[in-house]
Amino acid sequence: MSLNDLQIERYSRQIILPQVGGKGQEKLLNAKVLIIGTGGLGAPSALYLAAAGVGRIGLVDSDKVEVNNLQRQIIHSTPSVGMPKAESGRRRLSELNPDVKVDAYNLRINSENILALLKNYDIVVDGTDNFPTRFLVNDACVMTKKPLVHAGIFRFDGQIMTILPKAGPCYRCLFPEPPPPGAVPSCQEGGILGAVAGILGVLQANEVLKFILGIGELLTGRLLIFDALTSTFRTVKVPKDNDCAVCSDHPTITKLVDYEQQACQIKEEME
Repeated sequence: MSLNDLQIERYSRQIILPQVGGKGQEKLLNAKVLIIGTGGLGAPSALYLAAAGVGRIGLVDSDKVEVNNLQRQIIHSTPSVGMPKAESGRRRLSELNPDVKVDAYNLRINSENILALLKNYDIVVDGTDNFPTRFLVNDACVMTKKPLVHAGIFRFDGQIMTILPKAGPCYRCLFPEPPPPGAVPSCQEGGILGAVAGILGVLQANEVLKFILGIGELLTGRLLIFDALTSTFRTVKVPKDNDCAVCSDHPTITKLVDYEQQACQIKEEME
């Protein structure tokens, strides 16, 4: 495809970058990105990817917009309260950039639907807010060889890593198993500074753009950790686990598992 005059004007500030140019912008317009979760991470990531001209963006979220979301989930607004988040996000991205085709999936990710979603996209952004879904997304991406940009946030801290199946470690190389239910407080329980979510979400968008354009160095095999209270970043090398249950040459997990259902069952048994 060739860029029209309006597109040249819209994306002019990144087209003039030697690493992007017209060909790079065409790559972005032809790219397809799936964002799982339109909350604190997915919201800023989606906005910057749409603004950059990523041609197709899928938004997956089963929740509705609540007032307490607006402190950090900047894709939504006060008039969106009560609306499905996926639809609210679709409307905002369409307003921001009509070049972008937005697919809104008002559903909860599970082992039965995730593979059908993944096959339509080039790369996945993990904007989830719970460990069961995070592990499910990691496993599905590894099994289908889909690149995945993971991020996690809590209070004043955040972390991010890009997973290229077979080319580097996956999330399980860092954390082999989901923590027991209740072991780690959620953002609802522990709190989160909204700007921290924004910083990590924008970093995720940056990783996706680098991947699509084929420029720079991705955070593959490296976990970038951010401390908002000291405004510092540090990088930790993450080696590939040769015995990883999912991404090793001899995986022991070969089918997707709904850890969320397991967690609910364990919680009921504990009660």
